[in-house]
Amino acid sequence: MSLVEVLQSKNYHLIDVREPMELEMEGHIEEAQNIPLGEIEDRKQEILNLSGTKVFFCRSGNRSGKAMEYFKSKGMTDVYNGGGYGEVKAALESLS
Repeated sequence: MSLVEVLQSKNYHLIDVREPMELEMEGHIEEAQNIPLGEIEDRKQEILNLSGTKVFFCRSGNRSGKAMEYFKSKGMTDVYNGGGYGEVKAALESLS
């Protein structure tokens, strides 16, 4: 399933795993929840409580891949690596 297909489903949550400073410098997506990668384990339950596909993204896709793999190792299947901020932003814009 592609990122656009996940977003078209309208059953997802965007989770930006960049640091708050990066959001200030590079921009952010309004509907995305910011949970830095370093806080993922401590905020695991908050993420588990979200319904739909959890779409992680960061600057390049590396940290979001780590977040996705962490949750896959916990048995979650409704996780997706959205890649970089630019990719997610472009995909959202293509749908509007």
